[in-house]
Amino acid sequence: MSEIMDRIKLALAEDIGSGDVTTLATISSENTSKAILLAKADGIIAGLEIAKLVFITHDPGISFKGLVSDGTPIKKGDILAQIEGNTRSLLETERTALNFLQRMSGIATATDQYVQAVKPFKAIILDTRKTAPCLRLFDKMAVKLGGGQNHRIGLYDMYLSKDNHLAACKGDIEVVFRSIQKHNTNNLPIEIEVDSLDQFKILIKYKVSRILLDNMSLSDMKTAVEINAHKIPLEASGNVSLETVNQVAATGVDFISVGKLTHSVKALDISLDIN
Repeated sequence: MSEIMDRIKLALAEDIGSGDVTTLATISSENTSKAILLAKADGIIAGLEIAKLVFITHDPGISFKGLVSDGTPIKKGDILAQIEGNTRSLLETERTALNFLQRMSGIATATDQYVQAVKPFKAIILDTRKTAPCLRLFDKMAVKLGGGQNHRIGLYDMYLSKDNHLAACKGDIEVVFRSIQKHNTNNLPIEIEVDSLDQFKILIKYKVSRILLDNMSLSDMKTAVEINAHKIPLEASGNVSLETVNQVAATGVDFISVGKLTHSVKALDISLDIN
């Protein structure tokens, strides 16, 4: 929670700076207003609790009443929250609150679309580290609210060897795994990326936590699933789209990581309207 509060305070300081000159010039300090958060598109709402924190962090006197719960479907025209307080405070925090709310709801909505697309299969939708700098906690929170799961949070909580690690180790995938295993004194999960069936057949002999099938063809992924015979969890990755994710899931992989959830966010249209 402290990290979330730090990010919120930074976001408010970034926008307000030395003061909202327009609001200070036009609105009396005694003026109070009522406002609503209004959905202007269908989707999955995420970030209402964060928006509330934005308002009350700036002005504890603001009253914020959420009318829906994070992670639930909303329709265009739904009133999401009722807000009341000092008018200056509402105007000073409006954009920061909406930036969090619109981005998180866009991520949750996209995640839900991917989750629905793979529903006939066992595959779990994962996010990636392709997040906006300093917004990762919010982005990953939104993925969970949309029905997906988080992959590693950063470089520190899981070993994940990728193509550049392999290249730096002269292409020897066994050397990569043994080096990680030797240094893994904290028993962190170990995931190794492969991009061919030859690499996969070598790696499957070892006790890895998960194998990442990167940019492999559907037929190769299906073959890897058959060879694996449920021994090691398999994750598919690489240019997965809403149009292809169902086919990827049909190969029988356990996880599908999707960078588009957070690196190509389409914000959900939500407005704050003062009555």
